[in-house]
Amino acid sequence: MSESRDFCPRCGEPVPDRAEPLPGRPRGRTALLCDDCYFADFDLVDAPDRIEVLVCAGCGAVRRGESWRDVGARDYTDIAVEEVAEALGVHVDATDVEWGVEPEQVDANTIRMHCRFSGIVRGTRRTAEVMVPVMVSRGSCDRCGRIAGGYYAGVVQVRADERELTAAERTEAVSIAESYVAKQEAKGDREAFITEIKETDDGPDIKLSSNRLAENVAGRITDVLGGSFESYPTLVTEDGDGNEVYRVTFAIRLPRYAPDEIIDPDDDEGPVLVTGSNDRVQGIRLATGEPYTSAYEEGDAPEATRIGDRDDATETTVVTVEDEHAVQILDPETYAATTVPRPTFFDPDAETVLAIKHDGRVHLVPDPE
Repeated sequence: MSESRDFCPRCGEPVPDRAEPLPGRPRGRTALLCDDCYFADFDLVDAPDRIEVLVCAGCGAVRRGESWRDVGARDYTDIAVEEVAEALGVHVDATDVEWGVEPEQVDANTIRMHCRFSGIVRGTRRTAEVMVPVMVSRGSCDRCGRIAGGYYAGVVQVRADERELTAAERTEAVSIAESYVAKQEAKGDREAFITEIKETDDGPDIKLSSNRLAENVAGRITDVLGGSFESYPTLVTEDGDGNEVYRVTFAIRLPRYAPDEIIDPDDDEGPVLVTGSNDRVQGIRLATGEPYTSAYEEGDAPEATRIGDRDDATETTVVTVEDEHAVQILDPETYAATTVPRPTFFDPDAETVLAIKHDGRVHLVPDPE
């Protein structure tokens, strides 16, 4: 290697020729030093004496600066590795850097991170080993603190119009709320949570973290189960800027008639098995098997007599198929042979059918799908 006219300002030894820096980049002062003097003060890795990590004992979130980040921490070793990786600094002159880490669990709150580094500096492979202790402390994030304190801003009340909710409707409504909130959490919304689900005789009351979240939940429940909802705000307090803060109740009214309920509309065409109720009631005529939809002006609450529901139907024996319009079965109450209309859902090969009796008349009921 040829020598230049430069001399090391520290020891006076000649300094070998080195590549010039890229255009626009200053020549560092250390570039004038000889290798011996350069490496005398050289540290490949800059490491802190210790790292402290604050983890939420409730949800496992990690405090980063002024905010919390969801990482689902239960095994803190991965967090320790990540924190050390962000805290360590490798010398700017090093290239082709390789590193590895070996954690040592000292106790529940302390992890020693044994780190090994190597890199090319001035054409020489340099190595370094450092040990950084990571101290894990536990606290409570803002979100878990709010949940523990019973904080909520919106309430979704699920009720039905002039009837009790079915068990299936109760379960479905709660499931829709939980599923939607879980999706928001998965997207990183730390402000989305359910504070409490209270089952009352009339239906579930779902307390949620924000009015926006509660409104979205109410919308999704009515999209699936039908019905509608109205909002009722209540002034709670004022924030630090003097803005009014409201707690809003979203009152859901599910349709008057539930799926699988059997009703007799006031139209002289016989009972209907309800299959759904959104803007209008949909169902199946028991006498014919033809589809039924309530009149537009009646909406989802037509005038009708409640007969029962599918679970009230009794299995009975098919005696004979008389023709394409009639079938003979045993009366589910008297067991006498009786002729009833043959609906389109009737299976002519069936030996038994479901039937319900109302006002002295027997009606066939389709099997559940």
